[in-house]
Amino acid sequence: MQAPTALETPETDFNTAAHPERATLLRAYRLMQTSAAMAQLYEENKAVTAKYVHATARGHEAIQLAAAFQLRETDYCALYYRDDAFMLGLGITPFELMLQLMAKRDDPFSGGRTYYSHPSLRRPGVPVIPHQSSATGMQAIPATGMAHGLRYLEGQGLLQAAEQQPVVLCSIGDGAMTEGEVAEALQMAVLHQLPVVYLVQDNEWGISATGREMRAMDAYEFAAGFKGLHRLQCDGADFVDSYATMYAAVQHARRSRGPVLVHAKCPLLGHHTSGVRREWYRGNDLTQHQQNDPLPRLHQQLLTEGFSEGELGYATAQAQTAVQEDYARALAAPNPDPATFADHEFAPAAVTEEAGERSPAGADKAIMVDAALHAVDDILREFPEALFYGQDVGGELGGVFREAALLAKKYGDARVFNTPIQEAYIVGSTAGMSAVGAKPIVEIQFADYIWPALNQLVEELSKSCYLSNGKFPVQSLIRVPIGAYGGGGPYHSGSVESTLLTIRGIKVVYPSNAADMKGLMRAAFLDPNPVVMLEHKGLYWSKVPGTEDAKTVEPAAGYVVPLGKANVVQQASAEKLQQGDTCVVITYGMGVYWAKTASKQLPGQVEILDLRTLNPLDWEAVQAATLRHGKVLVLTEEPLMNSFAESLAGRIQRHCFQRLDAPVFTLGAANLPAIALNVELEKQMLPNADKVHAALAELLAY
Repeated sequence: MQAPTALETPETDFNTAAHPERATLLRAYRLMQTSAAMAQLYEENKAVTAKYVHATARGHEAIQLAAAFQLRETDYCALYYRDDAFMLGLGITPFELMLQLMAKRDDPFSGGRTYYSHPSLRRPGVPVIPHQSSATGMQAIPATGMAHGLRYLEGQGLLQAAEQQPVVLCSIGDGAMTEGEVAEALQMAVLHQLPVVYLVQDNEWGISATGREMRAMDAYEFAAGFKGLHRLQCDGADFVDSYATMYAAVQHARRSRGPVLVHAKCPLLGHHTSGVRREWYRGNDLTQHQQNDPLPRLHQQLLTEGFSEGELGYATAQAQTAVQEDYARALAAPNPDPATFADHEFAPAAVTEEAGERSPAGADKAIMVDAALHAVDDILREFPEALFYGQDVGGELGGVFREAALLAKKYGDARVFNTPIQEAYIVGSTAGMSAVGAKPIVEIQFADYIWPALNQLVEELSKSCYLSNGKFPVQSLIRVPIGAYGGGGPYHSGSVESTLLTIRGIKVVYPSNAADMKGLMRAAFLDPNPVVMLEHKGLYWSKVPGTEDAKTVEPAAGYVVPLGKANVVQQASAEKLQQGDTCVVITYGMGVYWAKTASKQLPGQVEILDLRTLNPLDWEAVQAATLRHGKVLVLTEEPLMNSFAESLAGRIQRHCFQRLDAPVFTLGAANLPAIALNVELEKQMLPNADKVHAALAELLAY
């Protein structure tokens, strides 16, 4: 029997009328009372609880508990900021939630670093909850990436027997369904038939905007356009109906391994958040929503099921007492130690020393593009959890620069594959892949195309390690061809490193030769943090005059260069150094070759320091080179104004001022918004060897 294609919705025969057992009903009632008591307590004590903004599940409790009750320890979930009842259903206590509410030290999710109901948790007996952002649509991509990673690991036989048929549940508000990134996630879920359940909680409000203002259709209607996405609807304020629907949804994803969307209508009974109060804008709408309160509805259902008022009263009293006691404990809990504020920017690097053979005897020289191809080939052969995807990297082409040539044929379409034109998915899915144990290598086709991915790179990848207190670093290697040469024009020639370097929590690597390309590629893959590898297109084949040295003897398989270590690629002569007639060029990428060519007219006078990694920066090497020479040129291909190069020059002047014999010089591209198409205009805009020589001559004569 053939697996269903993305154009089919598999038929299911699951019991959509699954009815919760009595113990489940009573547990749901107790937890619903707990959630309501927490919301009431937060309101009564808002002078304390609203110090940091929060939202509660009030009105959404039924669907959240119904969903939580379907999940196993081996499942994954991406929750949204109103899902505190969901977390109660998973077994997280009010005390733990209140620790996060008050940003306390022992907050189990972030140690006091992020908002209430922003969980990140690895705990036995509970589904894995990777870190995510504030979940207004962005979480759909990492959640789908989790399902994508699970589907891949399953296909490779890399999941333990106890982990078979895991599912991912992505919780989201209907207002966030209008985000373009949600459409990217749904497209990939149906294209690859991924085991993910999208739970859409629709209360017909954004903040102050109503559903009719924000959308032309609800999520259920919208989802009809994604063929292969199984759709269900339920009354999200009715626990029994919600339970039956979520049972059917999770069983569909678990057994059919395909995606499901559940659209649950819920009332919004609390504030949007503690900072945007309901009385400011809700009017008569709140009265209408209160008529659909899930708590009295469940109370009446339980009486019909044969529960007594005494049983329900006892459960209510238990819940309210526990909430009051937990609140008192949370108030008294210690705050974080301020000395820990900088912990977990990055997970510890896996590679700290150069290792392996850089120049094996008898090895041939390789161009940079081949060194990159061979590095990825080595990784895929050695690490079965590794996979590689992006636009046009799969199939016959193997990338527009042939940097993945034949890899899809060698490793199969499940490991090396094309994606749609979805830069946000390409980057953001790696957060989900990493969370489930897959190790993605992805490619953005040109640096100029990276902008749609920045939302995911900033919000989902860069913050995960820090805001999860080190629990969820994102292992992600993102390859980005970059740079200008030969008339690439305004959309294929840009340099973006300064923008990337303003994003904390990611590493940025920029090799300038084949040996470094291979060693840095492996180190970047092994690093447990997000790494963006910038690969200059003009150096790929060493065809640009002056770049012949980018072609080097190819290192052996397994060779690594640690991130954050610069390299002196050209030394000044000892004689000139002793005479005080030298300078250092601090650069990277194409700048190395402009400096080499320019320095031929200044024999023995120019040291060239190739940074190789821009973050983390090898400040010790920069400082040592500055102190050796006293004269520094910082060279970049980027427009100079407000660039990384200018920032580095300022830092050198601040810390090395007394040892400088001249101001720190800088040289970069013209301060224009794009690279012109005409090659003569391009040459005029960019640095070149002649411009570098003129700057060096002026610097040495200072």
